[in-house]
Amino acid sequence: MKLLGNVDVKDLAKAVAAIPEDIWDIEDAGKPNKFDALDRTKHIIFRFVKSMHSHEESYDLKLWAEWSGLILPVMEQATRSFGYKRYAYPRVMLARMDPGGIIHPHVDASTSAGYQHKIHVPLQTNSLVEFYIEPNTYHFEVGKAYEVNNRVLHAVRNRGETARIHLIFEYYDLDQPTAC
Repeated sequence: MKLLGNVDVKDLAKAVAAIPEDIWDIEDAGKPNKFDALDRTKHIIFRFVKSMHSHEESYDLKLWAEWSGLILPVMEQATRSFGYKRYAYPRVMLARMDPGGIIHPHVDASTSAGYQHKIHVPLQTNSLVEFYIEPNTYHFEVGKAYEVNNRVLHAVRNRGETARIHLIFEYYDLDQPTAC
């Protein structure tokens, strides 16, 4: 885990807090990332990869046009320190873990996982959310951006009484050679 710095999430967090439950349910039902490890975590996917084996081709889902104006400034703040001149965000999503929720221990094994940075920006959390990234456990704070090494064992548990919602996205340098 690497702390990337502070980000202004106020406007995005306010908009996310107003998302009705039926939208979470509809978007989660159609999500392309259906993995057992995610358990009951709900997602709203804005952008996703065409193949789990390559990060180089992605597509926008219907809500990206509506939400990109709020999301892009947060992503740009979070990734500024990398200094890439040409970059892409192949996956962009919101992930909500309700009280008692878990993401089971797993390693992201897709070939492309080694080429991009996996960024988490908490929009809502509580002090009892634990993010395990082997061999340590962390608590991610609202208003900060974190890079997570998803190629090692990781898991999340929400022991609190409120939901944990993160903006999660992947980021990579278009000028970096890849061999997926």
